[in-house]
Amino acid sequence: MGNQNKFSRDDTEYKEKEMSGSIEKDTAFLNEKLKIGINFDLLYRDILVGQKQSSMYFIDGFCKDELMQKLLQLFMGITKEDMPEDVTAMLRQYVPYVEVSTEKEWEKIVYNILCGVFALFIDGFDACILIDSRTYPARTVTEPEKDKALRGSKDGFVETVIFNTALIRRRIRSTDLRIEMLNAGVSSKTDIAICYMDSRVDHEFLDVVKRRINEIKVDALTMNQESLAECLYKRKWYNPFPKFKFTERPDTASAQVLEGSIVLLVDNSPSAMIAPTSIFDIVEEADDYYFPPITGSYLRLTRFFISILTYILTPTFLLFMQNPEWVPEALAFIKVKETMNIPLLWQFLALEIAIDGLRLAAINTPSMLSTPLSVMAALVLGEFSVKSGWFNAEVMLYMAFVAIANYTQANYELGYAIKFMRIITLILTACFGVWGYITGILILITAIATNRTVSKKSYIYPLLPFNLKQLCKRLFRLRLPESKE
Repeated sequence: MGNQNKFSRDDTEYKEKEMSGSIEKDTAFLNEKLKIGINFDLLYRDILVGQKQSSMYFIDGFCKDELMQKLLQLFMGITKEDMPEDVTAMLRQYVPYVEVSTEKEWEKIVYNILCGVFALFIDGFDACILIDSRTYPARTVTEPEKDKALRGSKDGFVETVIFNTALIRRRIRSTDLRIEMLNAGVSSKTDIAICYMDSRVDHEFLDVVKRRINEIKVDALTMNQESLAECLYKRKWYNPFPKFKFTERPDTASAQVLEGSIVLLVDNSPSAMIAPTSIFDIVEEADDYYFPPITGSYLRLTRFFISILTYILTPTFLLFMQNPEWVPEALAFIKVKETMNIPLLWQFLALEIAIDGLRLAAINTPSMLSTPLSVMAALVLGEFSVKSGWFNAEVMLYMAFVAIANYTQANYELGYAIKFMRIITLILTACFGVWGYITGILILITAIATNRTVSKKSYIYPLLPFNLKQLCKRLFRLRLPESKE
């Protein structure tokens, strides 16, 4: 692949890309490339296999000690008379393990060793024996903190990609499921698993995704999936609505695979990236399907309604306060009753920033201090900010609702997209009144309607192009259809 490291052409000791079969030359070259003796965790040992000089390479902490001990006892017990003549016979007779392969190219050998694969070189053999006995340091498969569900499974993705693919395989026991492995990053060579249903996926879009991953020319995917998303799709900076859906729930990822989407799993990342994604896909959550249809429909419609309300509430309040004669008598209680020392616009903008500041503070606060500091923040920033005259009580109330209501849907990217659009509408309303308010809403509608998925399809399908049957399916939780097979 074009994004992998290439050995230097100035290497005079060993210029070929493949092994020579001479243990002295091969180990000398590999010891230099891996800097054996400098890297304390890269281990190298000489042994005798059938009275032939042999060498093994592995990374400390990645190999299963008990398994390797048994294999070494078997290798070192081979007599000279029983020693096979080639590497193929060696694998067939004396390597009693499942995940075994051979490799001749140095680039792939080094890549496998750095991935944690056990490598065995035997004098006279023109290929290296690779034994995949890796065991990664990993946390247990527990329910994710962010994508929680009231009912349903309580497992979640972890940082090890092989565990994540197993969680999907456990839910989709079909020969139609495909899981391909690619890698990206010149230095990191990060593993990327592509999961899809072969008979349901858009193969044209799948080919585009594979080609873009193979063409990624970065040193490393430092931010895992976000780095991959930026490499796969060059989004327009002025449209904040997300192009991908991220989830830490294997049941959600499996459901999207069954619907024909592509799920990308990046090693060292505990979440799945789903593409293509429309705004209806982003709003959907697992709880919609863990309850009966009527309850699931209620939860979904409530989520839609609250998302709209978080956007429109504060600009509408600002517009009414600019035109108090528009407020009906029945709603006269919503008017600001106390003196406004600071204009409403600046109060709203200050609280928008303050809420994000509190959110960042909560993330970095030690768990043992989170409760007392939350109480202190509520008392000091809530009560005394109103009494001191910095903020009006009505402004605090509406911004508190917006801050809490943002958590009704789990997608952070969508929450911030609505936040940015709300701020734009607030500013336009403060400057131009009702025409600014209308313009802000039109900007929101235009940003959503003109947005496209990464597969170049409509971002608001089935609303545009209109499909009544699919729209009802998106808005309401319907019964699961019977299989046609």
